[in-house]
Amino acid sequence: MPSFSSPYFIGGALLFAFAGVVAYFWMSSFLFGAGYQGAPRRSVDAMFRLSQLGSQDYLFELGAGLGAVTFAAAREKSARVRAVEIEPLRCLVLRIRRALGPAADRIEIRRENMFAVDLREATVVSAFLWPGAMARLRPKFEQELKPGARVVSRCHKVPTWTPTEYDSTADVYLYHWPEAVQRSNPSGGVEA
Repeated sequence: MPSFSSPYFIGGALLFAFAGVVAYFWMSSFLFGAGYQGAPRRSVDAMFRLSQLGSQDYLFELGAGLGAVTFAAAREKSARVRAVEIEPLRCLVLRIRRALGPAADRIEIRRENMFAVDLREATVVSAFLWPGAMARLRPKFEQELKPGARVVSRCHKVPTWTPTEYDSTADVYLYHWPEAVQRSNPSGGVEA
């Protein structure tokens, strides 16, 4: 009978724990409706460049994941950031990263459903969300964003909106509110 202190037992236990964490991240996509894929640095840079993110901005990262956009925005652009993430383990990682890293005073972590977040204070909203989530967020953007707010989305468009700019290398869309709707609806009204 193997001992609990044997290298084989410890190695097996660590492998089992690692597999459990990986399985949790994968399963949480179904449990919380929030798939996870880290943002490549070129996409983060494109989001910042297109939105002209700066120290005067209040960025809301919807579906913050592990915070690739959140921490870079606070650290490199001196923006205030609200990271919104519903999945508990990712939220815990965000809180640990904020506690251990620089710019903690500019970062707020919210474990919250992004469809319930009040967006009226946002000057920039960033998202890498499935098309269905972008469709559900569109009316919320139209009701809550202030004129002049920018939305940057990686990979998926805001349905019915016309992007101001698109970076095909990073697959990032930029929208200005309300111009994005006025360009797609020549009468100037907001489509429902």
